[in-house]
Amino acid sequence: MSKRVYLSRDISVIPEQEDTPVSIRIQVSSATVKALHAKLQQAYLKDDMRLVRRTTVLIDMLVHHVPIPVLCERWSLSASCLYDWQRTFLLHGLDSLVYRHSGGRRPKLTPRQKKRLVELIEAGPLVVGCETACWDAVLIRVLIWREFGVLYNRQYVCTLLHNLGFSFQKARFVSDHLNAATRLAWLEQKWPTILRAATRRKGLILFEDEASFAQWGSLSYTWARRGRQPEVPTSGKRKGYKVFGAIEYFSGRLFYQGIEGRFNSESYQAFLQMIMAHTTQHLFLIHGITPAPRPKRFWPPIALASRRSPCHRIRRITIRLNTCGKRQRSGRPITNTSRNLPC
Repeated sequence: MSKRVYLSRDISVIPEQEDTPVSIRIQVSSATVKALHAKLQQAYLKDDMRLVRRTTVLIDMLVHHVPIPVLCERWSLSASCLYDWQRTFLLHGLDSLVYRHSGGRRPKLTPRQKKRLVELIEAGPLVVGCETACWDAVLIRVLIWREFGVLYNRQYVCTLLHNLGFSFQKARFVSDHLNAATRLAWLEQKWPTILRAATRRKGLILFEDEASFAQWGSLSYTWARRGRQPEVPTSGKRKGYKVFGAIEYFSGRLFYQGIEGRFNSESYQAFLQMIMAHTTQHLFLIHGITPAPRPKRFWPPIALASRRSPCHRIRRITIRLNTCGKRQRSGRPITNTSRNLPC
């Protein structure tokens, strides 16, 4: 950037008057004008209104030669402020058009304490001794007070969490009784065997599962007036629409069948017969955990069709793939007896 400044001085000398009025006009080079306009565009992109105002004032003063009283009235600024901006720009150029953070109150938590807080929050409430598995602002406020002796306002805790990279979102259920080593062994040993057999026989690998859809609707977060709880209309039917589904591994083909009754061995057999009626290829059926153990009479009909449909049970080890683990009333996980039918 060129820093050439041209000064034109018109001096009128009057013998009878000692105070001689001087008129000075500052003219900047074209390169400086382009740099000022580029700085103005950057300020608009950053949404820095202070820098936009200051750059605009300098352009009006040095390029368009707008009188100082007009700029004072337009921007509600004093003349001394405008002269200070002009003098700083003439001395330091574009380096003067920078607004730095002016500081503020020292944060109550040190960077090391904030890092420790992040570790505690990611570990979960159960690890730190809470009886719930979900965080809220009140619990985290108590956690900060207990660990670091700092008491924050509950509303500020939300701002602090947002600055630390957290967001308020809906959690999901995961089973706490699974064996990671067994899951890994299934993926590295059992699954490659099934994949090779299906490729050799040009068969279909079907992942089967069941789902139930509530007919009375569901509640979620919504906006409403304070003190007025929003209402969601419901049909009042306490029944669910149940669906069997099986998706093919290679092609993504989907087999499904809806029922209005209950999940049992008869409805499951009807679903398998429907699949075999729609294809003649060799089937490798991989099904998941059911809400209750299937009775023994369920297996003979499947064994009759095992020449074309060998079954492989996804035990608790594959809970994260396609099933949701459930527990009995006693609190112990349901363990179905696995029977891998012969190919």
